[in-house]
Amino acid sequence: MKILILFGGLFDVDSKIKREKEINELMLDSFFWNDKDKANKIVEELKNIKSVISDVNEVMKRVKDNYEIVFSSDIDDELLILAEEEYLSLRKKIDDLSLATYLNGKYDSCNAIIEIHAGAGGTESCDWADMLRRMYLRYASNKGYTFLELDRQAGDEVGIKSVMFQINGFYAYGYLKGERGVHRLVRISPFDSNKRRHTSFAAVDVMPEIDKSIDIEVVDTDIRVDIYRSSGPGGQGVNTTDSAVRITHIPTGIVVTCQNERSQIRNKEKALEVLKSKLYFLELEKQNEMVISIKGEQLSNGFGSAKRSYVMCPYTLVKDNDSGYESSDVNAILDGEIDELLEEDLKHK
Repeated sequence: MKILILFGGLFDVDSKIKREKEINELMLDSFFWNDKDKANKIVEELKNIKSVISDVNEVMKRVKDNYEIVFSSDIDDELLILAEEEYLSLRKKIDDLSLATYLNGKYDSCNAIIEIHAGAGGTESCDWADMLRRMYLRYASNKGYTFLELDRQAGDEVGIKSVMFQINGFYAYGYLKGERGVHRLVRISPFDSNKRRHTSFAAVDVMPEIDKSIDIEVVDTDIRVDIYRSSGPGGQGVNTTDSAVRITHIPTGIVVTCQNERSQIRNKEKALEVLKSKLYFLELEKQNEMVISIKGEQLSNGFGSAKRSYVMCPYTLVKDNDSGYESSDVNAILDGEIDELLEEDLKHK
């Protein structure tokens, strides 16, 4: 049937079957588990591929079965009603599967590294940055992803001035890459005794965790490594040892800090990984800016250029300025229920 051929082609099942075979052969190699991190990523990829193949085969079978029922000579009204119900169920399943076709970027399947920086506004912005951190933490938990905090700079009174964390899971970066930008909150401040309305800003940056084999050379003379005492949560061993590492890339001014691990060596290794990812994407951005300059596109950094607005007063509304998505359920979104929001952003892009 033509519909089945088109449906199978949409999800490129043949290439997934080929990749599944390749991975199964890789896993037979006696050296496969020598690099556990790499092996775990491949196993996760295999699980995802098997899931997609299984889902596509299931839908194709259901489409074929119902097609034959609808166009059979002895169909009655009762069967037509059942077929219509099955159609609605299949439509939902296909829509869910179709989302996967948007995750076709080179790094979409990678883990996501997210940085949040509080904007001007002191206590208000620091609290808002921490609210965003919690939103992504809850999203990761709901999605079955893991959340690993790499660095945090606490606010003077509440919240955080900045935080860097990693969300680990297949397609984490693909789903979250659109979160990059300025996020704006409008609410009655819990820190204002006069109960006035405040507007707070926080900048979110998202990049993929690049494989360790990334071809970026970091020359020792180009970096400055500072060791200092860890702060914030992490246990007594972390907080009382000089294990935190700050790496400054002198030519670009990029600064990366990591204090998650007890080991100074491991913190330095992780900081270098993040630095390489930043340098790699800095180069990609330069190329992109060159294209933008040729097109003549101008981007505003003003008050109205926020990626997304979360309004809690005088009405409730979350509006994404990229996709146009709107929702009045601000509390649910801030509690990590952002799947629909992320999906609309993916479709828009």
